[in-house]
Amino acid sequence: CPAPADLRPANGTRVCALLYKDNSPYYDQCCAGEVLVVEPGSDAPYMPRGWSGSASSLVVGTRCELNVWSRKAKRGNTRRFSA
Repeated sequence: CPAPADLRPANGTRVCALLYKDNSPYYDQCCAGEVLVVEPGSDAPYMPRGWSGSASSLVVGTRCELNVWSRKAKRGNTRRFSA
């Protein structure tokens, strides 16, 4: 998985978090498969099509915080992730 400080794509813009779909019991294979990019300041009360309940790994960048909810429309239990 990339280090939190490395979340910068080729064009140099900042990324706050990356969510990955592929799951593996081996750490070096966890951050694989499709990637959902979370940009700074984004607010998504619904997961994009095909992502609900399927994110298996995530990396949160430095100076960023990712808040997730267990139910759609920001309802249910919440959890906060940071670098």
